[in-house]
Amino acid sequence: MNTLKFAKLASAGAMALALSGCLASGAPIPSASAPITQSEAQQGAEAHPQLLAEFGGAMTGPYAQYVEQVGQNIAVQSGLGNARSSFTVSLVNSPINNAFAIPGGYVYTTRQLVTLMNNEAELAGVLGHEVAHVAARHSQRRQQAAQRNSILGAAGAILSGVLLGNSGVGDTLSRGILQGSQLLTLRFSRSQELEADELGIQYLTRAGYDPMAMSTVLRSLALQNNLDAQIQGRGNATIPAWASTHPDPASRVQTAASKAQGLPGSVTNRDTFLTRIDGMIYGDDPEQGIVEGRQFTHPDLRLSFTAPNGFYMVNGTRAVSINGQSGKAQMTLAPYNGNLNTYVNKVFSDLAGEGQTITPSNLQRTTVNGLPAVYGTARVNNGNSQVDVVVFAYEFANDRAYHFQAITQAGKSNVFSPMFQSMRRISQAEADKVVPRKLDVVTVRSGDTVSSLANRMAYTNAQETRFRVLNGLSSGDTLQAGQKVKIVVRGN
Repeated sequence: MNTLKFAKLASAGAMALALSGCLASGAPIPSASAPITQSEAQQGAEAHPQLLAEFGGAMTGPYAQYVEQVGQNIAVQSGLGNARSSFTVSLVNSPINNAFAIPGGYVYTTRQLVTLMNNEAELAGVLGHEVAHVAARHSQRRQQAAQRNSILGAAGAILSGVLLGNSGVGDTLSRGILQGSQLLTLRFSRSQELEADELGIQYLTRAGYDPMAMSTVLRSLALQNNLDAQIQGRGNATIPAWASTHPDPASRVQTAASKAQGLPGSVTNRDTFLTRIDGMIYGDDPEQGIVEGRQFTHPDLRLSFTAPNGFYMVNGTRAVSINGQSGKAQMTLAPYNGNLNTYVNKVFSDLAGEGQTITPSNLQRTTVNGLPAVYGTARVNNGNSQVDVVVFAYEFANDRAYHFQAITQAGKSNVFSPMFQSMRRISQAEADKVVPRKLDVVTVRSGDTVSSLANRMAYTNAQETRFRVLNGLSSGDTLQAGQKVKIVVRGN
């Protein structure tokens, strides 16, 4: 969570309209070789700065230059007029495995997804997939009515359907609770994802890359999903729909492999790719806070808290999401004028949305680990059910406060009590100990094994599984001397 970027963001609703398409579903599909229109370019240009801010900002330097070069080279294969100069390709500083595109030729990949890749052909495949969404005008075809379907509205409905029902206050609340970087891109239909895979494979072939790279990178993403589910203690390997714009990669692996079968192209540039990404930050950037198991620590904001047992966290630019079967919460901030009661009431008002009212039964003042705090609970009728909405705020300075906002079924809000009581200010010495993890590309030596190299991974659990997933190795694969592989180490 980066508070400096948070303060600069425009409203999410305005951004949703900027990203929404305006062609009805079933409208004629524009030719993939048609140049990007002035209207599309304007849409993208307006949304681009906000999208960068939501995903941790654009990275610069050699990593970003390499990604941009590969992306623009593969964009040429789409047949769009002036494709190289028409596309803006950005590497963004996000720990989420994701890539996405918006109208106007704006294509993005997170650094985390790049670290999961194992060669340049996979990078070209992912970026080609996103170029294909732009070339096929998928965003425009996906939106039936931009005035009715906003990106945040569609994403918010996911939680409201599961926990809150689908009407009134619940839908509005879910949007407020779930705002964050993982919500601001448009989900495409399954058929559109498959079409983008197929077009991406065609682009790979035209560029001389190994077309099987689309299948292998999807396989790595599917394996990472499984690993994340295992580590986070989730009962299935499906990333929550609001955390990914490309759900269910496992089901697309075989389809992509079949489409690539027999096609020409063999270039992977594996060693070049690994050399170019050596040293990249892996996982959370300390400037945005670090999630370690159930603990979140932000060295710059000098705070830390612990999620309840059975919950897992997803760190975003504007908020940290805490997810579990019995409730959802976020830790974030809002403008603060020095009055915690006013602050909490304003958060409730914002959660309610236009035309709605949420009034806490009463506000309680307390102290948590030396921090002045105010909290309140509101019970909200939502169709045939009721939910409890809790806002728990802490004053860190005269002009700075942070808060949790949480939703549970009625009477179940105490599941978050240990987390509310865990918020604390950390010392400078504790902050100084927070360092990022980074990729270290090493050459396998004689005698090295999967087990011996996995033991060097900067984790206390699932080291070998992490190593295999990171390097695209199946359970039976072994290493050869001279081979380059990735490990994750503690950086500086």
